[in-house]
Amino acid sequence: MTELPATWANAKFSDFGTWIGGGTPSKANPRFWNGPIPWVSPKDMKTKVIRKAIDGITEEAVENSAAKLVPAGSVLIVTRSGILAHTLPIAVTAVESTLNQDLKALALPDGIGSEYIAWGMRAFEQRILDKCRKGGTTVHSIEMPRLASFELPIAPTNEQRRIVEKIEAMFDEIDKGVESLQTARTTLGLYRQSLLKSAFEGRLTADWRAQNADKLGTPETLLARIRHERDTRYKTALDTWQDALAKWRADGEKGKKPAKPKRPTTFPDQLQNLRIELPDLPHGWTWAHLGLCSSGPEYGTAAKSADTGAVPVIRMGNLQRGRIDWGNLAFTSDPDEIEQYSLKPGDVLFNRTNSPELVGKTSIYKGERPALFAGYLVRVNQIEEITSGPYLTYFLNSPIASEHGKTVKTDGVNQSNINASKLQEYPFPYCSSAEQAEIVRILDEKLEAADALEAEIDAALTRADALRQSILKKAFSGQLVPQD
Repeated sequence: MTELPATWANAKFSDFGTWIGGGTPSKANPRFWNGPIPWVSPKDMKTKVIRKAIDGITEEAVENSAAKLVPAGSVLIVTRSGILAHTLPIAVTAVESTLNQDLKALALPDGIGSEYIAWGMRAFEQRILDKCRKGGTTVHSIEMPRLASFELPIAPTNEQRRIVEKIEAMFDEIDKGVESLQTARTTLGLYRQSLLKSAFEGRLTADWRAQNADKLGTPETLLARIRHERDTRYKTALDTWQDALAKWRADGEKGKKPAKPKRPTTFPDQLQNLRIELPDLPHGWTWAHLGLCSSGPEYGTAAKSADTGAVPVIRMGNLQRGRIDWGNLAFTSDPDEIEQYSLKPGDVLFNRTNSPELVGKTSIYKGERPALFAGYLVRVNQIEEITSGPYLTYFLNSPIASEHGKTVKTDGVNQSNINASKLQEYPFPYCSSAEQAEIVRILDEKLEAADALEAEIDAALTRADALRQSILKKAFSGQLVPQD
């Protein structure tokens, strides 16, 4: 530990003042509630200074329950909550208040500044959690005897005031910078969505079309080519199946009988029952069902995965902004599962069920490592000759697809769902393969630049957190302000 100035001393929390616990007046007695006295609970501890609380109680409640009055200027600390797994909420109450049983208050004598003690607790937050926290299954708690014996460096009273003033001035400057960085981060998110919207309205490649007019056809020609490609693939699959079936019979029908390929789903020429207004498309483009570019979507494995195993199983949480996040993986070693659900490079995965804001998230698997996909995901099985995986992935993450998804999802108690049939009926903007490639090229370039800028913002936010910790460390080792 850093040596303290000669005028400082280490003191235990048990030496500072009086600890006051909380209590809950009977909810069955209406005379106890909706009164003028703040009744602070963990949900109020999101600010550094408490001036009011969500709930209030009456003087009668204080007189006839376990709730005790806490004097203004006391330091409040959450001592029981799931948030203690990573954070220690601390505040100073500016008004006389009461607490629920998940908080404790430290009422301080003259000569010890409450703001100083609160900042000291924040400076040693992680150390307090490490030494005083008792873990539970879902709720953690602070063991008060351990907290009472925890030591904090104490400066002379006048220096306490100067330290607090310096900390708050420096933190205000950092907060302004952080606010600007967070605004820039939000703006980047809006920029990404604007790019995707422009891409699938044809505006992103307007110059390309002007220079490549000879590569553009009519919507009728484009749809005819798509249907021809689907028919050709089906006929090829039938021929392959018939050859495999003949060989299977010639071998005495040993092993599994080859499965006959399914006939491609037919879709009407016109999109039906749309609840959103689709943008007009440029010459050479057309809206049609997404299912036209798929050989038939399929769900992933429903088998239970494990923390370890031979092959990772991609789950909904691994779909992040169009890419696969390889952190927090689950695994399987089942050979049948691996054979049936292994991913191929270029596979597009669609998240079909989760909370409403997460349904429809889509990412592309690029073959980074062998992997399977879980049952909550749909493999689109796009036909590459009709549409590329990156083009499809970008569209399904676009504002147009998101807006449509909100109109067709089925809402349950805690989650929403978009099944494979509804996915095939999505409106999809078809254009030539050459223009798809140009759209993907432009989006890759611009979004990679946005990702790089976001990484710089995140690094700056990390530095801001580190700077706060550095300031607190200096403050409580006597190095932030002079000792005069």
